[in-house]
Amino acid sequence: MASKDVQNQRRGLPRFLPGAPDPDQSLPASSSNSATQAWQPSLPLPNSFLPTVSLPPGLEYLSQLDLIIIHQQVELLGMILGTETSNKYEIKNNLGQRIYFAVEESICFNRTFCSTLRSCTLRITDNSGQEVITVNRPLRCNSCWCPCYLQELEIQAPPGTIVGYVAQKWDPFLPKFTIQNANKEDILKIVGPCATCGCFGDVDFEVKTINEKLTIGKISKYWSGFVNNVFTNADNFGIHVPADLDVTVKAAMIGACFLFDFMFFEHSLAGL
Repeated sequence: MASKDVQNQRRGLPRFLPGAPDPDQSLPASSSNSATQAWQPSLPLPNSFLPTVSLPPGLEYLSQLDLIIIHQQVELLGMILGTETSNKYEIKNNLGQRIYFAVEESICFNRTFCSTLRSCTLRITDNSGQEVITVNRPLRCNSCWCPCYLQELEIQAPPGTIVGYVAQKWDPFLPKFTIQNANKEDILKIVGPCATCGCFGDVDFEVKTINEKLTIGKISKYWSGFVNNVFTNADNFGIHVPADLDVTVKAAMIGACFLFDFMFFEHSLAGL
């Protein structure tokens, strides 16, 4: 019991009173078909599991996750007509249960003529349809020869309240980005590989501290097979982060994942 108390204190959880039920045993077991279900907490969490500080509404689903899976839905109309349609993404937990759904809002003109550089808004809703995160992407450049107007995302959670930014940093060799707080102060860095083509394997973007001496996580674009990568734009990503990372930072990393999809993997031949 003492060792469990120490572990709980390290995780930021309060100690449990003597005689209180073990929280691990009080949680309902997941069903065998949980991978295909949309997840919503059916019962209120015990007091010992409630955060000590208030979380942005809707982001409590991210509070204990160390793996966030993002799956882009296949657009059959775009495949048949060869046109660029609005992107849609399912956001899942480590059990494969859907916790959010993201839809891109953009005009046809931007998708056609600005392609992957297009300005857009991604609206992320929970399973009840309530919008919990808004990601705004302005029209910007994407070239190492134009370092003054690089890519940037604005993250709002809840909509209307800015909690962070994802900003591209100029580098002649590697794709580099920073995650910033609401005051545009750098919190973390993301460093990608020199070549993002994949070459029949995963592509990892490492999440590092500001001095780049410590890697705390990664954003991976998963190799989904030759047929999928050649004939569709549907991509799968995994965000690996510490479970106790601030939920607003996790929300910003979800936005960064969308940005990487637009910048590096939106073309049908991406990943070859």
